[in-house]
Amino acid sequence: MTTSFSLAPLIAPHGPLRVAINLGNPVLAGLDAATGEPTGISADLSRRLAAQLGLTIEWRIFKKADESVQCVRADDADIGFFAIDPVRGEGLHFSPPYVQIEGAYMVRSDSPLQSNEEVDQASHRVTVGAGSAYDLFLTRWLKHANIVRAPSSPAVVDVFMAQQLEVAAGVKQQLEADAQRLPGVRLLPGRFMVIHQAMGMPAQRGAEARDYLNRFVEDAKQSGWVAEAFVRHQIQGAAVAPPGYPTQD
Repeated sequence: MTTSFSLAPLIAPHGPLRVAINLGNPVLAGLDAATGEPTGISADLSRRLAAQLGLTIEWRIFKKADESVQCVRADDADIGFFAIDPVRGEGLHFSPPYVQIEGAYMVRSDSPLQSNEEVDQASHRVTVGAGSAYDLFLTRWLKHANIVRAPSSPAVVDVFMAQQLEVAAGVKQQLEADAQRLPGVRLLPGRFMVIHQAMGMPAQRGAEARDYLNRFVEDAKQSGWVAEAFVRHQIQGAAVAPPGYPTQD
């Protein structure tokens, strides 16, 4: 992909590349324990984009997805990393996705539930991180079960346990990690959704800026860079997104 420093003012009109990083999804982002700097595939993509544009980076760090969405939507950041969702689309431009991540359900070991299809019952309470991709999806999808919103995605299992709820919903890898540290829980087989994780920018950016971001993400996938990042960060259970945009549910 040919670098064009001339596009930098269109993508980052305030000078540096201001990046919103959401720490709520450990598959994609975290903080380096030694330096306190963002790490993970989202941070690496940010640095790759900044290098191609000849820009420095200013980080905006959040613990919740909806906070990073609001930051970019308000033009307080130039790019962010979001699950593509029609509710979030207002005020944002989404690139094609670069990663697909599975959403899964957790139940207690003695729960009668054996499949994802059994979850949507009026007697079941499903906890999700408030404003997360799972919250947005399940708010549309579940017709009978009650949704209990945890303060953030990392807090989902703690709320599930503390309130003795029937189901927890979230990133499959996070739930698997929680199942390793907590006795008496298990994941239901398979997945209830696929999250299409993309880069995003304020919708008011012009067509040239939007097209550049789209091409940047497609190049990162097609060149093998995203697959290499999976290996570098030891990411398991996620897949490189196919070319183009997914079909919206």
